Amino acid sequence: MRLPIIDMHCDLLSYLCVVPEANPYAKDDIVCAIPWLIQGGVRTQVMAIYTDVRPESMSLASKQATIFSKLLKNNSMDLAFANEDFLSNWEKQRQVGIIASVENAAGFGNETASWPEIHAQFDSILKQVERIAYISLTHHTENRFGGGNYTDGIGLKDDGKKLLDYMAGKQIPIDLSHTSDLLAEGILNHIDAENLDVSVIASHSNFRNIWNHRRNLTDEFAKEIIHRDGIIGVNFLRAFLDTDVPERLFEHILYGFEIGAEQNICFGADFFYTKNFGDPSRIPFYFPLAENAGKYSSILDSLTIDLTEAQLKGLAFGNAHRFYQKLWN
Repeated sequence: MRLPIIDMHCDLLSYLCVVPEANPYAKDDIVCAIPWLIQGGVRTQVMAIYTDVRPESMSLASKQATIFSKLLKNNSMDLAFANEDFLSNWEKQRQVGIIASVENAAGFGNETASWPEIHAQFDSILKQVERIAYISLTHHTENRFGGGNYTDGIGLKDDGKKLLDYMAGKQIPIDLSHTSDLLAEGILNHIDAENLDVSVIASHSNFRNIWNHRRNLTDEFAKEIIHRDGIIGVNFLRAFLDTDVPERLFEHILYGFEIGAEQNICFGADFFYTKNFGDPSRIPFYFPLAENAGKYSSILDSLTIDLTEAQLKGLAFGNAHRFYQKLWN
């Protein structure tokens, strides 16, 4: 089934930032290269500004924000900025709309940055990319803001509260895909306690009840996102689906419908540069049925028996499109 696609997460920007002579059109290098996005009918792609926790995290984030701007400027035949006007004229678009996100708030502030420096960095990145699709406070590890998804017993820190407060009202969702469970709980509690205007999503996470991995959402957090009218992007990485059973991808998607996410589930493929990855146990990173951004149509075709046309449209683009139109309007 050929439908336009909104995908909530890829790492093309970090590839372009750190790999020598990286090329956004290099299909053999990265499976979310621009030709793959075009082949897969991707109408909107969220591109993460990713950093890990290190002293140069802020400069790396700034570099990726610059790369995002240059991508738009230098590839205007294929790419457009996925802003309010783009979404409002959705049916007329023929380019791939792109929007930046921030994966790990270490890009706003390393472990020694002052709060005036963090605010200035936040404002600078937001000005350069114009819109931020979402912010993840952490990645796998702990930082000054809270505990990442591979940390235990570390929740929301005081600096995490300050950053949430600064995000409030800026129409930028907070992303739970890389939080520890304790951090996710702390984020939700702080938003409610302070009555913050901050939407909640999981940009690229599956369901722990289907595959017991700490990168996946518990039913509790998935239902909180649904209750708050957020979105949940299904992740294509083998490690988070089931390391042996390719069809588990479809089980994660259908489970989302089962627990009430019909208006909330979407795609968050998590395509990234894998050639320098240090853990051979992760290879292959993706099953053949979801190995690049050209595979969305065949994935939707496999779901036509279980889902209605309206449900397939919601999964492909409708739910994410509605979420951002509502958020930005």
